[in-house]
Amino acid sequence: MMPGDSTMTSIVQRIARQALITFRNPSVLGEENGKSFIENHGKLKSLMTEVRATDLKLVPRRADASAPRPAPYHHGVPPVTYMHICETDQFSMGVFLLKSGASIPLHDHPGMYGVLKVLYGKVRISCFDRLERHVGGTQAAPQLPSAQMGALRRSVLRSSAEYTEESGPCILSPDRDNLHQIDAVDGPTAFMDILAPPYDPDDGRDCHYYKVLTEAEPKPADIKDKEVWLMEIPQPPHFWCGGEPYPGPEVHL
Repeated sequence: MMPGDSTMTSIVQRIARQALITFRNPSVLGEENGKSFIENHGKLKSLMTEVRATDLKLVPRRADASAPRPAPYHHGVPPVTYMHICETDQFSMGVFLLKSGASIPLHDHPGMYGVLKVLYGKVRISCFDRLERHVGGTQAAPQLPSAQMGALRRSVLRSSAEYTEESGPCILSPDRDNLHQIDAVDGPTAFMDILAPPYDPDDGRDCHYYKVLTEAEPKPADIKDKEVWLMEIPQPPHFWCGGEPYPGPEVHL
């Protein structure tokens, strides 16, 4: 096979190579107006749009009629599992699999980009952003004990939408749609996930969980963003993530 020949290269390999090109220079990741980054990010989104479960040798799973719906999950069975594909200093790539009724709780991605593509089933993704400064919002802060006030975060609900394998990828960046909750809808589901750079608590990229304290206030139809208050919480006890082998083509970087 000649270098650059894509006819014999798996789409998973091509996605990994494009992710490496797109995110290889962390020092300029914030320069979203840079032509090179925008072009490469667009190529990555196009490749992720094409990928299907069969490309990763994934067989869509069916709901177990005898299983409790929705959670809780018993006997140490994780509601979510993860298939590791590859990881570099620049990005991580893998597959999350959610059982019927499972959710990945609302969480953030500090200073990170993300590309998420559903492989089978359906998910509902609710995207939020924190508001670092007072923006003249109409909602007063919830009344909480003083010890909890420091965990409050003024935020906006950017969107809440359902995604299937026919949908394009869901995109997040350091300053847009950076917090999200992912819920399985109508049965098991799986999605491919790229994060850049990977989580690293030692480098300021730990994962924080939140809960919504206030419902989004009605706004005029032409205003999309809806203000909410979030509170940072420990990892919810009903959520944990197990691991399982990745069955698809190997990736070489």
